[in-house]
Amino acid sequence: MQHILVIDDDIHIGNMTQEFLTSKGFTVSRAYSGTEALLVLKQSKPDLILLDLMLPGLTGEQLLPQIKGIPVIVVSAKADVADKVTLLMNGAQDYLTKPFDLSELLARITVALRKVRSAEADTLTACGLTLHSDTLTVTACGKDVRLTRTECAILKLLMQSSGTPVGRTTILDKISLDTPDCTERSLKQHISNIRKKLMAADGRDHIQAIYGIGFKLI
Repeated sequence: MQHILVIDDDIHIGNMTQEFLTSKGFTVSRAYSGTEALLVLKQSKPDLILLDLMLPGLTGEQLLPQIKGIPVIVVSAKADVADKVTLLMNGAQDYLTKPFDLSELLARITVALRKVRSAEADTLTACGLTLHSDTLTVTACGKDVRLTRTECAILKLLMQSSGTPVGRTTILDKISLDTPDCTERSLKQHISNIRKKLMAADGRDHIQAIYGIGFKLI
């Protein structure tokens, strides 16, 4: 069950939002100020945050930059375009103006959570490497390394089976639709290019050739 944190000092709006989202199958927790929200976030990590701006103490604008790794939908009476642009540039995923329709709120929450799932599906971590398939980059020792589409597809397969040899034929079969430029003859060169790029980033040889079988990520 997905968890939503509602940060709003308006008790009526908070109650209405909590009742509605609970009826739609979400777990909902509440915070009534920016300071209280920080305490809640230290104890748990919700899947999404609904953030009001005009909060007592620490305002929503001050709180937003301190929220990391959680999608935030700003829900505020402020309707100025400049305010919306600033908040979106500072990390908010969406902006909904009060008063709002509950069905629209649900739609925006659904889209925001879908984007998170999509981003997670495009990210893979193994053997000290983090692959971002959507941007064709891999992070090694804090350094981003650019890959070709073929290199990305090969490395993704090796990372999904990290520590286990992956046969040459298996690699060619699984990436053939997306990367038709990879052939049995060129596979060895693609592997060599990946090894060199990773070696330049962190000084480690991440790919081991297994005689008679294929390659393994180590």
